[in-house]
Amino acid sequence: MDETSERVEKIGETSGRAVQTNQEPHEGMVFESESAAKSFYDDYARRVGFQTRVLSSRKSERDGSIISRGLGCRGGSENRSKGHESCSAMILLKKEKLGTWVVRRFVRDHNHPLVPHSHISRRELDEKDIRIQELTAELRVKKRLSTVYREQLITFMKDVEDHNLHLSKKMQLVYDNLKKLEAEREELLHRK
Repeated sequence: MDETSERVEKIGETSGRAVQTNQEPHEGMVFESESAAKSFYDDYARRVGFQTRVLSSRKSERDGSIISRGLGCRGGSENRSKGHESCSAMILLKKEKLGTWVVRRFVRDHNHPLVPHSHISRRELDEKDIRIQELTAELRVKKRLSTVYREQLITFMKDVEDHNLHLSKKMQLVYDNLKKLEAEREELLHRK
């Protein structure tokens, strides 16, 4: 076999057959691990001419491990700035009970031109994806904190408003009592 022939690597299998590095993803593909599936999709993306990004992750409520991962095309960003949708090309991977990862959904079509053999390395993309995930998680935490602070501020402002109303009523009562005393004093002075 020469180098252009189909090469088989131990990254996974599909219905008992080994996954070939130059084949296109399809629903039902099985991989030994999430990293093997991601590596396969990254290689496919590089061959076809697009860059990948993490679209979604779902964690197990039981142990916090990742049980689902959506990977998609990073492209279309120039379209987003013009008000168009981002690229819908993607792959959805789910972890099976035995620890293997299966392709549950694959969308091939892109809404932008492709440039095969991208010069950006997978390591650079992985680092960017990790940084994006970190910043997204940090943003979620900050949004939650912002919501809590906002609720606390609203409660504080309501307390201040209630206190002001209470003080206003007390002031009005003092004013009314002073007027009453002044009227009684005037009446006593007129009697003399």
